[in-house]
Amino acid sequence: MKPPNIVWISTHDINPDLGCYRGIWPGAEDAVTPNLDRLAAEGARYDNAFASAPVCAPARSAIMTGCFPTAIGTMHMRSKAVPPPEVRLLPEYFREAGYYCTNNEFTDFQVATPPTTFNDCSSTAHWRNRPDPETPFFAAFHGMATHESRIYYADKAFAETTRNVPPGARHDPAKAPLPPYHPDTPVFRRAWARYSDLITEMDHWVGGLLAQLEEDGLAGSTMVVFWSDHGPGMPRAKRWPNEAGLREPLIVRWPGTIRPGTVRTELVHTMDLAPTMLAASGLPVPAHMHGNALFDRNGRFDDGPNQFAYAGRDRMDEAEDTSRTVRDARYRYIRHYHPDRSGMQHLQYADGLATWAEFRDLASREAGQLGRGLKPDLLTDLQRSVVAAGRPAEELYDVRSDPHETVNLADNPDHEADLQRLRSALADWQERYGDLGMLPERALIEQWRPGGKPRRTEAPDVWLTAEGLMARCATAGSSVGWTIDPPGTEMPTAGPLDEAIGAPPNDGRRWNLYTAPIQAEEGTAVWVRAWRLGFEPSHEVSTTVSRATGPDAAAVTTTGSAN
Repeated sequence: MKPPNIVWISTHDINPDLGCYRGIWPGAEDAVTPNLDRLAAEGARYDNAFASAPVCAPARSAIMTGCFPTAIGTMHMRSKAVPPPEVRLLPEYFREAGYYCTNNEFTDFQVATPPTTFNDCSSTAHWRNRPDPETPFFAAFHGMATHESRIYYADKAFAETTRNVPPGARHDPAKAPLPPYHPDTPVFRRAWARYSDLITEMDHWVGGLLAQLEEDGLAGSTMVVFWSDHGPGMPRAKRWPNEAGLREPLIVRWPGTIRPGTVRTELVHTMDLAPTMLAASGLPVPAHMHGNALFDRNGRFDDGPNQFAYAGRDRMDEAEDTSRTVRDARYRYIRHYHPDRSGMQHLQYADGLATWAEFRDLASREAGQLGRGLKPDLLTDLQRSVVAAGRPAEELYDVRSDPHETVNLADNPDHEADLQRLRSALADWQERYGDLGMLPERALIEQWRPGGKPRRTEAPDVWLTAEGLMARCATAGSSVGWTIDPPGTEMPTAGPLDEAIGAPPNDGRRWNLYTAPIQAEEGTAVWVRAWRLGFEPSHEVSTTVSRATGPDAAAVTTTGSAN
């Protein structure tokens, strides 16, 4: 069976606010998303998909490694973790299997992305650039249209950002479906209407990618997966370990393998995508991955891959926090390890967003009412809980009957058995996988980088045999790359964002993942290097292929480059 091509289409910061989720997710009825609705009709829609963290980098680290962030140290927003040596980024497994792997272009996986991960990670990366049209591909496209920042653009910039949304598809703030934990003010109505417009704009972009598959005659042989990383960029969604922070759209179209119009209701993690892609491609799923394959290479579904869905909230920029949550088919349980801290602690970035500022302003004005001896009346009790100075140590919600999590059942004796059951499930999960978020972050960094000094990957050994140039690295968990492109090409220096999200170094060279002896002509110069996630890359080893002195001889030089 020929392995499928795979296209990932991801977006930022949305819940299942797509037309195909009408009646499944509150608010989806406001969506204008014809392309994604069609994609769902042609494949499988997952109705209970959950992120492993309610913020970008930890959530994406789970998707790209198949591991819980709390277990491998990628739970803080942001960090540069040193995962266990067995952990690798998903595309390397596909490159190893002969796939052409691209990423266009966002990374943010909580590690510096090695150049062995993708054949091309850039704004022009595309399956169309593969050297052989018969080569299978894994092509990821990460759209920015729905990122929280764009909700708050100035009018002119927002109009340009949503230029593909026709007037008839624009959303009226007066009709915006506000959740009850948000105050009904012009600021919030405008934010929700803009959020919906951005989703429509994103849907247009998705339609363009799907049309390119059709143009290339690849739609029938390509699995398309659409997902988002976590919830919307507004209070009690993104950054919160609640339903709105974690519930995600997930759609898979695989012509000829997954029946059109399939609806899946089992609990899944977006983290499950890594093992699922491998299993569907007929590749082995590494034993260290925590996720479960949702279906196999024949499109057979696992009807119960997860009894529970787990997630955590940890440091969010400068706001230090620790919360854990577990969800079954009906209830969500949340445990806050710092109940004395607000769920809406000060964040320099987020407090500059209009919805955050609106909440702060309303709370301040209510304090003014109290100061005048008046009863506060600008927020409801539920809304006050969002911005309150503290929160309950435990929360329990019946999300089937209360999807907005408005009534905390943790102290309700009628739900004591559910509380105890989910407490135990959470504790069992932490014990099984470990929870590095329980360690002080500075102590964890000291374990990873003693004295503040990063460990360096050992330089690979390189030697020539009759089969070709061989290479290996003694550092556990390392990947070896090679190139025939010489060093020294001057490229633009990486900016602060590239460094923050761990974009691969742009040295102008094409690095191949070493998987077999390197075949090179006599006199060819080859540079070899090794990378281990969380470590500094090795020094380069350069060699010139020469068989003049026998099959086991080669001129090998170690150079000092560490870029």
